[in-house]
Amino acid sequence: MKTAVPKLRRRGKGLLIAGMALLMAAIFFIAGTNAFVRASVSDRIVTSDTAAGIDADCILVLGAGVRDDNTPSDMLRDRLDTSLSLFEGGVSDRILMSGDHGRADYDEVNVMKSYAVDRGVPSDCVFMDHAGFSTYESLYRAKDVFCAEKIIIVTQGYHLYRALYIAESLGLDAYGVAADRHTYAGQFYRDIREVAARVKDAVICVFHPLPTYLGDAIPIDGDGDQTNDDDRYVYSGFVPQVRRRAAL
Repeated sequence: MKTAVPKLRRRGKGLLIAGMALLMAAIFFIAGTNAFVRASVSDRIVTSDTAAGIDADCILVLGAGVRDDNTPSDMLRDRLDTSLSLFEGGVSDRILMSGDHGRADYDEVNVMKSYAVDRGVPSDCVFMDHAGFSTYESLYRAKDVFCAEKIIIVTQGYHLYRALYIAESLGLDAYGVAADRHTYAGQFYRDIREVAARVKDAVICVFHPLPTYLGDAIPIDGDGDQTNDDDRYVYSGFVPQVRRRAAL
């Protein structure tokens, strides 16, 4: 019995040391990945004036939450207002609204397009990506479905690093303009979550999995009304799938 106690103590000490080593390795991996993601694309975050000289195929607005009354949340409104300023400044004559429209009762992209059109942007200049369920999927589909090659990404600054890193990994020539027009409630939580999201997407970018939906090409230099999800259009085979899923 006396012999067994020191052995158990040594084993417990060894497990503790191993656990601490794993914890430290995880911390270094997370911190290192975040530092790498930020550093590798920091020069791609530009001002509106600089963006005007880039000759981008489109302005890509990444979706965010909408309210129950079908108005954009504060963060989304700032992204939309920033994109409208870029559009009016001649950065591009095409805007791609990419967000979540995976349920009949939740629709980011129509709210986004309506906001732009109500403020004077021609409807045929505004495209909707109904299957932008994540940052990775929005960027993948911007290239493969909408045939964009050079884009200006609009989102809040903390999110731009990850979006630009994904874009670079997919072969897009991407720049970002930050839409930080206000202070947002809950930002500390978002910053913490973004640390984990950068690690997740850095791993995803190694493997480049297909997004949830692809579909036929809808070139960004065409007619944005082709992406309207009313009964006149079959949008990349996606809208009918949305309706079937919502009916289940």
